[in-house]
Amino acid sequence: MIRGIAILTAIIICSPYSQSVQAATGIPSLTDAAGRYTITNASDIRFHVDQVGGGGIKGSFGSFSGNFNLKAGDLSHSMVNFELKPQSVSTGQTRVDAFLRSSAVFDSDNYEKITFRSNRIEQTGPDSAHVTGTLTAKGHSAPESFDVRLTSWNGRTIGFTVSGQILRSHYAMDVGTPIYSNLVQFDMVVEGQRN
Repeated sequence: MIRGIAILTAIIICSPYSQSVQAATGIPSLTDAAGRYTITNASDIRFHVDQVGGGGIKGSFGSFSGNFNLKAGDLSHSMVNFELKPQSVSTGQTRVDAFLRSSAVFDSDNYEKITFRSNRIEQTGPDSAHVTGTLTAKGHSAPESFDVRLTSWNGRTIGFTVSGQILRSHYAMDVGTPIYSNLVQFDMVVEGQRN
């Protein structure tokens, strides 16, 4: 998921109508940005589920990986893959963490990873994009989309923010609704390093 975003962002930056952005920030041409990238541990994968009356559950995932292959001049053939391990969820509350890992939510003993694979990237601005793909969790798959914005580029490392919402009910994780929202908000900071 995050990988697709990085690719999308790099492509967006390299588009013809973003030449002024390139000149101001030193963003490379599409040919320069093309290549294989790996998501680094400097990335931050966070989520939030609202609760009726305020509060909710906030957390992050500490174990994730991914890669993307940005094809110069041909976004349709670019590939983005991302996976995280739900066992690594952390909310700062041991009891909540144990519940999220249980069969009621992630069932991390039986489903060791959640994956995202992009299938469409749409540029929405000189430094932004919309990434759509398939998210698979707890044995269920559904189309999901995320908004991405480029935040940094130094010729080897790409940084961007990624945000989006998914419905827990798509993945048989909607325990606690309607007290807890069916929507999960993701707000991520992702860094990719060229291989």
